[in-house]
Order: sequence, then C-alpha cells, then structure tokens
Amino acid sequence: MMAAPSPMCHTRCTLGPARSSSAPRPCSVLPTEVSILGSSSTPENKQISLSCSTTPSNPPVQLRWWLGWRELTTTEVTVTEAAHGGTVTVSNLTHMARREENGLPLTCEAFNEVVLFTRSASLSLSVQYPPQKVWIEAPPPDSRFRAGTKVRLTCFASGGNPAPRLIWIKDTKSLKEGTQVASGKIVSKELILTTSPSDNLAIYRCNASNGSKSPALTAQTRLFVQFSPIDVKITTMAKEVRRGQTLTLTCITGSSNPFATLAWFKDTEKLKGVDLGQKPAEFGGLSSSGKVTLVASSSDNGQRVTCQAYSSVLAETVNTFYKLNILYPPEFSSEQPSMVQGVEHGAVELPLHVSANPPEMSCSWSFRGKVLKPEGSPRHHLQAGGSLAIWNVSRADVGQYRARCQNPEGQNETHLHLDVHYAPSIRSLRDPVYVDLGATAELVCIADANPTPVGMFQWTWLGAEERSLEELELEPEAVGAVGRLRIQGARRAQAGLYECRVDNGLPPPARGSARLIVRFKPEIEKGMGLGKVAMPGDRSSPAVLQCHAQGVPSVQFSWAKNGAALDPDNPRYTEHTWHEGTWHSSTLTIANVSAAHDYATFTCRASNALGTDRLDIQLLSTSSPDPPTGLKVVSITHNSATLEWIPGFDGGLPQRFRIRYRWPGAPSALYMDVFPAQTPAFTLTGLSPDTPYSIGVSAHNALGESAQGPSVTVTTAELPLEEPPVVDPEVPRTEGPVLPPALVGGLSALGALLLLSNATLLACLFRRRQAQAGVREEAKKRRKPSAGNDYSLGEAVNPAAWQTLLDSYSERSASSGGSSMGTWPGYMPGREYRPRLPPHPERAEGETDTSTTGPVAVPDSGFPARWLGPLAPHEYEDVMEPGIYEELGALHLQAPAPLCPGALPCQDYTGAYPWRGQSLAGSEDPLRIYNQVADMLPPGADEGLPFELKGELV
Repeated sequence: MMAAPSPMCHTRCTLGPARSSSAPRPCSVLPTEVSILGSSSTPENKQISLSCSTTPSNPPVQLRWWLGWRELTTTEVTVTEAAHGGTVTVSNLTHMARREENGLPLTCEAFNEVVLFTRSASLSLSVQYPPQKVWIEAPPPDSRFRAGTKVRLTCFASGGNPAPRLIWIKDTKSLKEGTQVASGKIVSKELILTTSPSDNLAIYRCNASNGSKSPALTAQTRLFVQFSPIDVKITTMAKEVRRGQTLTLTCITGSSNPFATLAWFKDTEKLKGVDLGQKPAEFGGLSSSGKVTLVASSSDNGQRVTCQAYSSVLAETVNTFYKLNILYPPEFSSEQPSMVQGVEHGAVELPLHVSANPPEMSCSWSFRGKVLKPEGSPRHHLQAGGSLAIWNVSRADVGQYRARCQNPEGQNETHLHLDVHYAPSIRSLRDPVYVDLGATAELVCIADANPTPVGMFQWTWLGAEERSLEELELEPEAVGAVGRLRIQGARRAQAGLYECRVDNGLPPPARGSARLIVRFKPEIEKGMGLGKVAMPGDRSSPAVLQCHAQGVPSVQFSWAKNGAALDPDNPRYTEHTWHEGTWHSSTLTIANVSAAHDYATFTCRASNALGTDRLDIQLLSTSSPDPPTGLKVVSITHNSATLEWIPGFDGGLPQRFRIRYRWPGAPSALYMDVFPAQTPAFTLTGLSPDTPYSIGVSAHNALGESAQGPSVTVTTAELPLEEPPVVDPEVPRTEGPVLPPALVGGLSALGALLLLSNATLLACLFRRRQAQAGVREEAKKRRKPSAGNDYSLGEAVNPAAWQTLLDSYSERSASSGGSSMGTWPGYMPGREYRPRLPPHPERAEGETDTSTTGPVAVPDSGFPARWLGPLAPHEYEDVMEPGIYEELGALHLQAPAPLCPGALPCQDYTGAYPWRGQSLAGSEDPLRIYNQVADMLPPGADEGLPFELKGELV
C-alpha cells in the first residue's frame, strides 16, 4: 500500500524500497501524531505503566519520557515497519510514583535530530495519597455553656489527593450540617450548633478521608453544657381523696446540670416538703426528688399543688402542678347571707352559695316547717344553683327559710331570714292634742314601716305663714317607728295644725296631721282708742261697742254698764257674738244714744274655764282727738326725713295729722298737713343738709286740735358729693386724601348754602322760643314757688288710702255748705302722689298781731305777707308731672282758707283746714288759684315746651 505523500515532499516518491528504475524514489515523512496509552493516576509508591507510540514516519524517530523537567529512563523502545511503509516507534514506561510528583506533567517526546523534528504528547501525573493533617478550632476545653448557647466548631484538613472529605460525628452519629470549603490545599467544614442537654459531655469528632485505602484522619473535642431539669413530674399513690384524708405527693425532676433543689406551693402558700436526694441521670446530669404530705379539705378542691425545681447556678426554674380533687358533701361558703331584703310587691331571690364534689347535688327549700314545691308554683321558682326566687313578695313572706342540699358524699343545710321592705303608713296620730299655756305636750306619730331609718319622721307646721320648727322652738325626736314632736312651755304661737310626714325611701310617703290646741284664758284686745267710743247724745244715732278677745276653749261674753249687768230683755241693747278660730268677738249696739242715759262706762267681760278678762269702754260725746304717740324717724337723707307714729283716739270724728318742725335760728316753726289725711306716716322733704330739726306731730278733727304730741330731734345727712363729668377721649385725627381743586370749590359752595339755611332756621326758632318764654314767665307769676313734701315713698295709693282721699274731700265739701268746684272721678295716681299744700308758719315768740284789717296778701299767693318775713317760707315741691292731670282732664280743688288775725285759719268749711273757735265773718272768698292759672295759659301753650317746663298742678 502506498502511503499518502507528505506535505514536506515535493517530488513523487515511495516509502518502501525501489523496485525498478522507473519506480518513485523514497522520500522523508515525519510522524503526524504522538499518543500515550495507559492511566496516569496511581496510588503513591505504586508503579505506573504507560505506552507512547507515533504514526508511521520515514526516517524513524526516537521517543523519550519527561516527568516535569526530568527525563525518565526506565523505558523500553521498539521500532517496527508500518504496514504501508515507514516505521512506527513505540516506548513503554514503567515508573514508581511518589506523592511529590503529583500533578507533574508526564511527556512523551518524538524527535529526529537529522531532520530537526520533534513532537510530543503530555498528561498530568495524578498520585493518590491520604490527607496529611486534620485539626479542629473549638472553645477552650474547660468552657461551660448554658443550654441554648450557640457554639461554633470548625474542622480543617491539609494535603491528600484527591482533596479529603470532612465528616462531623457526634458521639457515633454523623452530622449533615455544614458546608465544606476548599482553599488551596486546605479544606474546612464549620459546624454551628445550639447547645442542648444532650451536648453535655458529648464528643464531636471530625474525620478526613479521600477514598484511599488508608484510614481516615480524625480530630475531636468535648463540650460541657449546663442545663435546668429537662422535666418535672408529680405522682401519688391515692386514687380518690376525701375531705380530711392525708395525701402524699412525690416530685421527680429530669436530668439537670447541676442538680436542682425542690420547693412546694399550694397556690401561693408555701408547703414544707421532704428532700429525697439526687440520682445520676442522662446527659451526665442529676435527677432530684422530694415529697410533701397534706391533709385534704374542701377548700383545697380545685387548687394546684406546685413542685418547683430551681437551679441556683442558672437561676432558672422548672415547675409542674397537681390539681387537687377533693370529694366532700355540700358546704355553704362564708359569703352565704343569713338575711335577704326585698321590696313588697316586687321579686326577691334567696341565694345559695354552696359547693360540693362531686358537684351534682339537689337542693330543697322549706318555710315555717313546710317544704316548698316550686314545680307549678306561681310565686316560688327554683333557680340554677339552687337559689329560690319569690315573686310578688308580701309581708306574709317575712320569716326564716331553710335550704337543704345533698350529693353522694352527704348533705348539709342553711337558714336565711327574709326581710320585706314596704312603704310607710301611719298607724296612730292623736288629734287634737290639748295643752295649757306654758305646759308640756307631745304630738306622737306611730308609723308602720320597714325599714325605719334615722330621719324618717318630718314635722311641718301648716299655718298660714311658713315657719320652721326652730322658729317655733319645737324639738322633734324619733325612736324606731315612733316619732314625737315635743312642745315645752307651750305658747299660743305654737298652736295650729302640724303634719307628720313619714318617708323611709319607699314611695309613697305617709302623711297625717294633728292639731295642737293651746288653752289659755281670754285676752281682750286693748289699745289706743279701743277704750273710747264717741257718739252724739241727741237720740238720733246708735252706738256700737266692740269687744275682741282671744282664748281657748271658747269664750263667753257679758256686758255691764257702770258695773251693773245689762238687762238682756232691754230692746235698746243688742248683742251679737261670733267666733273665728281662737278669736271671739262681741258687739253691743245701743240704739238712740242719749247723753243723759248712755254716756257711761260699759264693761265687756270675756270668760272661759281658764279665767276672765275685762275691758272698760267709755261712751262719750264727740270731741277733739287725742294726741298721737310713738313718733319715730324711719329714715333720713340730706333733704328729707320719713316719720311714723301711732294715732290716738279720733274723738268720734275723722282725724287728720299735722307735722310741726323747726330748726335752730328759725323765728317760728312751720307746719305741714299730712296727706292722705289719716295716714300715720309722712316724708318731710325740702330740708337743708346737715341741719338739726325738732319735729312733732298733732291730730285734729272737725271739733278741734289735740295737744302737741311727742317730738323728736333729727339731723339731716350731709350733701353727697357730685361725680365729675365724664370726658370723652379725643378721637385721633387722620389725614384724608387730597381732593381736586374743582371738587373742593363745589363742596365749599354747598357748605356756605347749608350754613345760610341753618342760620335762617335758628333765627326762626329763637323768635319762637322767646314767645314761649314770655308765656312761661306769665305762667310762673300765676304760680306759687315749689319746695314741698312727699306724701308717699313712690308707692301707688292703695284702695284704703284712695277711699280716705274721697271721704276727706267729700266731707270738707259737705261741711262747707257749698258745692265743690269739681270731682275726682276714678282717680288713681300712676306713681307717688304729692299735692301742693300751703305752709302754715308760726308767729315768732312774743309777736303780737295789731292789725285790724287782716294781713297784707302777697300777690298771687293767697297768704299774708308777714308769713314771708325775714326768712323765706318753707315751700312745697311740685310732686307730679302735669301730664297726669292733663290726661284726667281739668281738676278743680278747693282753694286754701283765708287766714284770720292771729295767723290761724278761720272756721270756713270751704277751706282745707276747718278750725274750731272762729266765725265766718270777715273771711275772704276762696282764691281760685288753679282756675286762674288755667285761665291765663293760652290753649296749647305747653305743647312746645319741654316736659319739665310744662304747666303743673299747684
């Protein structure tokens, strides 16, 4: 076979010998491939056999082996003819492998020095050998770890081909945790573990091997772990425990390192136990044991007995408990009530706080020896737990109830008392209750109520006025269901109707009333003017004598004349008696009073079982009044004084009062008539500030004047200071915007026009005001100056005062013999009424009246000029706006009486003050002051004036 021509051969030739001259000549062919046969991996110290061959070549090539840079000589080379020409070289190598040769390149080189040819093939020598070293990085051998601590263990191995495999082994068990990591010729495997009781004294071993037949290299470490008891158990030999029996409990702990101490507890109560010592246990620890003995009671049922194992080194506790199951018959707890309260007509539950073990039990109730059967009962119902519910409770349910309960261990019973509360009612309240004046009595109120709290009784006086028990000086007291109101030193003011109210908190409260009657002897009403009666003795009028007395029991009246009892059959004497409460009245009417027969002393005698009282009443002829008494000053200001007094006997005719007052330095006293006429109070005004005044009061009627009554001396207050006027603060000026000149000129013209029109208007108003001023001046000349007195304190005249006004006015009109100038139809002042009355000055001491023609009158005043001597007269104020009188229409009053010589008013019944002892001769005609003012004022003259300047009633 012809070989393929070599690329290096450029001529046709053959690889074999020449056969003829015409055959191609041989040419040079180099091997195209060098190959190595056999395995390059072998254990150390073992021979390795490899074969290296080339492809056919011409000329033949030589082969040699290299191990790294070292030539190997342990070879055997053969050269053989190829099948198609050329030669094939084969070299067989036998070599003893060493571990240091691991990884060196093993090269087979084909070369021919003649043709400078070389070609090679290489592979890496792999020498298998075991690891050289294994070690573990771990905590120091004397380290102690608490269970649950994380510990890191790392295993390292160096050398070995192939790389060794690391395996962690705990005692005899391989661990799969960790990942092997290679770094150069060193491999490592880390084990992170959380210590547990089983790690105590455990050996952790690391094995390193690479599959060679050599034994694995190993390294190990030991851990010391401290741990609390693995578990705690309580055991007992008793299957059932009954009340009163002895129970022994045994506690055994699991292994712990170090050993634990035991303690016993029953709930929070510490028990005294017995220590049974320690025994070796698993994981190199110790087991502790102990026992406790207790006497079972029913209160222990369901409680827990705890065994606590405590490690002082670790400060850790492990415990377990045993739940007591104590068998006992029914028992009632300390919270079981002995009394239950309910409200009448409501529902109440009788509770049972009972326990038993076994808990299944039956209970029954009995009341007054009779067993209650709640089944089908409309009022008694057995509740869960054995309680008894009673509906529509009544007072009949009050009493002792017995509850009996039983279970397989036995039976027990308890008693409950039911107390029913109900609203109060009054069982007894004596009415009336009599007591003598100054004696002691009790109002006793007996109630039926439950409960009876303190303060259940409340006493109230049911008189017309509200008065407390403290004001009445009464002492209430109560004990249980009995309330008392004690009256010591009974007084008449304490008599009346009293209410006993009983309220125990349950509605409705009970009420009852009792009347306290204070018995006292008759007391006839006596006072100023009650001992006199004045009537004309011309047989034309009857006289009525009145006698009013208080007394209990009822008062009987009898009348006597000059000490002799009246004949009840005499038709001239009529007696009428009536009773109203404790007041008793008797009137004796004497017909056709005769001065000769009836002017005498009549005696009214009032009698009852406790005594007698009498009143002498003088029947007299009409006369001048008695002087007032009890004059006192009520209030004082800088210009006024308010007075009060007690009227005296009026002499049988309507009386009026007159105030007399004087100040130091005054030449004479001034008088002021009180209006309304019979009012026993008056406010004197127009006084000077800080000035002493001597003031007295007297009375007069149609027959004359009384003696001067008592007088008082008062000093008016100082004039109050006036408050300074309030000045408004100035408003700050603000600059406005500048206006255009054209606008300024227009506004100026408009302002001038407005000023001109205002001036014209003011001139018209000024002329009109001058005209009105003239009218006013003319009116003032017709009027008297005002500086008068107030006749009231701003109150409206009541109906009695109004009737007094009408009676006084009509009497004066009738007694004058003439007709009045007007009437007072329906007059009722809207506020205080202050009419103008004339002053009556008194002559200075030592002054004599030598005038025979009468005093000189002051124009338009109606009074003599000498009244207005060196001192100005004390005048009277204008007391009412004219508007009121204008609304009522024209009011024409009588003018004051003219004054006669002696400065006393004449007895002219057309005047305001009739006096006794003067004749009508020489009296002046009444001055029509009011009509003059009315006539001189033109119609509508007041319409344009201010209110305070309008015409007034003077």
